[in-house]
Amino acid sequence: MGRIRKKVLGQTAYYHLMSRTVNGEALFGAREREVLRKMIWQVCDFSGVRVVTYAVMKNHFHILVEVPSEGTVVSDEEIVRRYRRLYPKPTPWQPLRAEVLAGELKRDSLEGRELRKDLLRRMHDISTLMKTLKQRFSLWFNRSRERFGPVWSERFKSVLVEGDRWALRTVAAYIDLNAVRAGLVSDPKDYRFCGYAEALAGSRIARAGLGVVDKDLAGYRQTLYRSGAAEKDGKEPISREEALRVLQEEKGKLPLAVILRCRVRYFTDGMVLGSEKFVEEHLKTMKDRGIRPRRSHPMSGADWQGLSVGTGLRKDLFG
Repeated sequence: MGRIRKKVLGQTAYYHLMSRTVNGEALFGAREREVLRKMIWQVCDFSGVRVVTYAVMKNHFHILVEVPSEGTVVSDEEIVRRYRRLYPKPTPWQPLRAEVLAGELKRDSLEGRELRKDLLRRMHDISTLMKTLKQRFSLWFNRSRERFGPVWSERFKSVLVEGDRWALRTVAAYIDLNAVRAGLVSDPKDYRFCGYAEALAGSRIARAGLGVVDKDLAGYRQTLYRSGAAEKDGKEPISREEALRVLQEEKGKLPLAVILRCRVRYFTDGMVLGSEKFVEEHLKTMKDRGIRPRRSHPMSGADWQGLSVGTGLRKDLFG
């Protein structure tokens, strides 16, 4: 993806971000996933971006983020707090101590003004966020493994998601069900590297993130398990292959929660996701900026309650 600023009609914006390891290799054990989980919170805090939910897997990760609207004011005290979060100690790449930064900002010196400008430029920007996160993790990973070379494959993917609660809840559920789709757990609460499990474990910041999509965790769990998502009578839920058969051969719709337990390309390969009006508005702004024109497509395969996507994936819903 190219550089993506927070400018979305002057409003708070939501993005589903995803990146995969080189060649899709399962490089991450429990230790690596835990380090990446902590880095997600750290880098997003510095960026001033709220994590709605996330999932860290063996070869990729997903984050659903809320980006503040353009013009959001960040005080010098907040700049220093965020800086200290990202750089608790001086490093060869960033030797400036937080105390020195605070002094320069307070004096409003020439150096302080330049530092303020540079740090603010890096905030509220998902391209910079992902670059920082992936570079930091790659450095740690290669050093811990005594290896060199790339960790991540192509540039990250991003899907602009409408701020409507239904659209956000649907994308969040897709993310938190990653470990279920991979067969690692039967219940997302048992997978420690996702936002839902972290919220259930008592994390206030994770609970606050999911508060964006539902008023409480009980309501969100109903989204995760509605319409037969859990096992019934000791039987496994419907498989991806069975879902494809029903959709392609029988032309039938499946319960939404069942579809969410399959890998659906809408959530990773789309450009914009939300109501038809929302998608059309943002595709028009992309066209005005010279990006190849697209059009809105209603999402198929389940009752998506009016959700559309800004790219044509109707021939193959699944990845």
